[in-house]
Order: sequence, then structure tokens, then C-alpha cells
Amino acid sequence: MANSKQTSKAVASKASSILRDKRYGSKVKSVAASALAQTRPSKSSKKK
Repeated sequence: MANSKQTSKAVASKASSILRDKRYGSKVKSVAASALAQTRPSKSSKKK
């Protein structure tokens, strides 16, 4: 059975800032990347 839990916008935002920050180590960035991988896909509106 698939995991239906997804990362909230607030956590995804924090994870994104952690990945861009050079002060954090590789283990912290790995956890942040994992959190971002579990976010909902963004609904991008493509204009034609």
C-alpha cells in the first residue's frame, strides 16, 4: 500500500531554503530533499 502522507507547504518551503543554504551538512540536506520529494506536484498553469 502506498504512503498517502505528503509534506506541508511550510515544511517544503523550509526544506527548500535548507537545500540552498551552504551552512547545512549533507545529512540535513538529505532529509530536506526527502521531504521535498514527498510534496504534492505543483499545479502549473501553462498558457498557450
